[in-house]
Formats: sequence, C-alpha cells, structure tokens
Amino acid sequence: MKLTVLLRSTLAATTLLACATPAFAGSATTLRNICRIKGQETNTLQGFGLVVGLNGTGEADDLPTMQRLARAMELLGSPVSMTGRLDEDALEALKNIKNVSLVMVTATVPATGARRGDQLDCRVSAINGKSLAGGQLAFAALKGPNTQDKTVYALCQGSLQVDDAAQPMVARVHAGCQMQQDVFTPFWKDGYITLVLDKNHADFQIAESVVHQIQDTYSQYISDNDKNYEQKLQQLVHAVNAANIRVQIPEIYKFDPVGFAAELLEINIYDAEPEARVVINPRSGSIVISGDVEIGDVVVTHRNLVVDATNYASFESVDPGDTNKLKLDRLINALNNLRVPADDIIEIIRGIDKLGKLHAKLIIE
Repeated sequence: MKLTVLLRSTLAATTLLACATPAFAGSATTLRNICRIKGQETNTLQGFGLVVGLNGTGEADDLPTMQRLARAMELLGSPVSMTGRLDEDALEALKNIKNVSLVMVTATVPATGARRGDQLDCRVSAINGKSLAGGQLAFAALKGPNTQDKTVYALCQGSLQVDDAAQPMVARVHAGCQMQQDVFTPFWKDGYITLVLDKNHADFQIAESVVHQIQDTYSQYISDNDKNYEQKLQQLVHAVNAANIRVQIPEIYKFDPVGFAAELLEINIYDAEPEARVVINPRSGSIVISGDVEIGDVVVTHRNLVVDATNYASFESVDPGDTNKLKLDRLINALNNLRVPADDIIEIIRGIDKLGKLHAKLIIE
C-alpha cells in the first residue's frame, strides 16, 4: 500500500533539516563578511624533499629518490660516486636503503604575506615507501606556484608528525618551514582597491547593491556642484562583473590606504542574501536549505510513497506575508515525520530538480 502525503498544513520542524532563517527586510551585514580584497590571498609553496630515519618503511629503489639522495650526499661533502655520476656501482649502493623516502612538501603562506625568518607549518606527502611514522624531514627547498620562477622561498626540515594512523604516508612538521624570502600581498594598485565577492554572494544584484552603498558612503568627497558629479561617482566605484568591484581610494586617504580599506570593509550592506540554495551530502545524509526555497506543482511517486504538492488552496502560511507557494522545508518535514530515510528524501529532491520544479540552485557535495 502506498502512503500519500498531501501538503496543506504547517508542519513541525525536524532534526534532519538545517534551515536558514529568511532575511527580514532591512537586514544587514558588514562588507567584510561577504568579500575579500584582491591581493590578499594565500599562496602555496612546494618542493621535493627527503625523509630519513624511517624504520625500514622507506624505499630508495627508484631513480628519482636515488638521484636526490646522491645529490644530498654530494652537497654534504660525501659523494656516493667519485665520478659525480650515478653509475651502476652507485645505484647498487643506494637501492637497498630502506630508511629514506622521497616526499612532496607544501606550505601555505597566509593572505597577509610572510617575511624572511617567519616559520610556517608544512605538509609532507610520501611518493614512495610504506610509512612516514618516526621519520625526519632532512631538507626541502620550496618554490612558488609559478614554475618559471626559480627562487627558493623557504627551506624545510624537522620531525614528522603523522596525524592519522590510517594515512601514514601523510604527515606535517610544526613550524618546520622557514621563509628565506619576503612574500608581499599588495592590496591596492594604481589608486584602486578591488573587492572580490565570495562565491556565495557573487551575484549581479548584490554587486550593484554594494556599489550603491559605497557611493552613498563616499559621495561626500565629491562636490554636489561638480558638473562631472555622475562621472566621478562612477569613477569612485563600479562593478567590473558579478564578483569584482573596483573602488578608488579617495584623495583624503591617499597616504592611508590601510585606514581606507579597514573603513571600507565595515560598511553595512543591506539585503545581501545570495540566491536560494539547497546543499545535500549523499554520504552523510545531510540536507541544508535556505528558508525561501520553493517548489512548483509536482506529484512524486517514490517506492511506497506518493507526494502530492499540487494543491495550495487550504495551505496555512507560516508568515503573514507568505505566498501559497510550497516551501521545500515543509516537504522535507512531512517526509521526515513519516520516517522516510534520508537517502530517499535526497532522491526525491534530485527528481524535483531534474523536473525543473526546484526553484533554487542544487549543490551536491
């Protein structure tokens, strides 16, 4: 026998659904909560290194590892071959070593940059061997993301810490990366700061709202009697696209761009709600939706369940200004009250989306 769900009444909230509260008219957030300043990004340094001191869990019986081991021994004044080449005798001497592993080493430079002498954590991932447990990162020279740049930005060494016993080929070295070069992250160029809206707020309407709010805040620096007032207002701030907004540093802040950036990011932005979204994770069975997600007229038949969402005439609204459009959270609540498994609910949502009746962006993690 099939169960039929008729969605015509207010339903209780359930623990399965994490539902965002709809924004009230006039709600605001500061600009720094929805964007970043271009130039203030993290940078990844990377390079190869050698881990030594392994208890038989390393592996040097491959040419790349032997080449780096031989090079390291040469730099330390103990060349493995008097000829300086990896001949057969040298290869034979190195291939049986089991306490060395070739690794990839990475370190992340903060968005604010780093100065010479700063120490950062580094991540170590083995390319060969069985486990890095108990090992020591002998050394690694890290370069920047630009492969054409040969500059060594940092040197790494130190004791490895394996955080997950199930992943013994990955480890980290706390404060094992020491910067050898300054890494600056300039946040303004040619008198302009570029704001980059985050991926959840990169939207033409939100970008335009940000532009108008900044114009309202800093239009005081433009004379109302200036015949080029509108042109200068556009020059002060304009949206390049849905994600990037260029803001001119006012003359009064010419020698204090940091102060201007700090003040700019504290501007209140009203009604900065992104588009309606539904995020589901099939592995964990979680469903996260924004509170304004609606669905169209649809009848869903799934296993022994029929969901009829075609009649809103007697629908009891939660909010006084609510429309008769069915909200997705009420559908999920109804299904959850019937103890429908999370996997089945996710499949129903996917089916509604494929039919074009889910009025929101569906994100599957």
